[in-house]
Amino acid sequence: MKLDDLKNVGGTPGGLWEFLIGLAMAVAGGYMLISRVTVSSGFWNWGGYNTFGLSLIPLVFGIGFVFFNGRSLVGWLLVFIGSIIIVSGIIMNLQVYFQPTSLFNTIIMLVLFAGGIGLLAKSVREHA
Repeated sequence: MKLDDLKNVGGTPGGLWEFLIGLAMAVAGGYMLISRVTVSSGFWNWGGYNTFGLSLIPLVFGIGFVFFNGRSLVGWLLVFIGSIIIVSGIIMNLQVYFQPTSLFNTIIMLVLFAGGIGLLAKSVREHA
């Protein structure tokens, strides 16, 4: 391994320093942005209130079919559909809030993140 190989980021003659600085900026900006987000869950109201038990029916029947016959296509399909319904219901009931912060801090976070992504993209392009 030669020193010139370290300068060829992504297999192209790109800039190693651009890559490292961009990575640091993107990680710092992403961390600052994500640390200001609060996630909480609400009531399961997908399809009406108190319907979570109904979403378990396809999963339970699918598991029953799979235990009876491990090659049951219908059983595996029901397990897959039941899992998708449950995961979708959980994700759809999440409430995401951006905690109050100053405009200056928000701009710093976004510039670090977007600038870091830009430098990362530039570093893997071939330089003239």
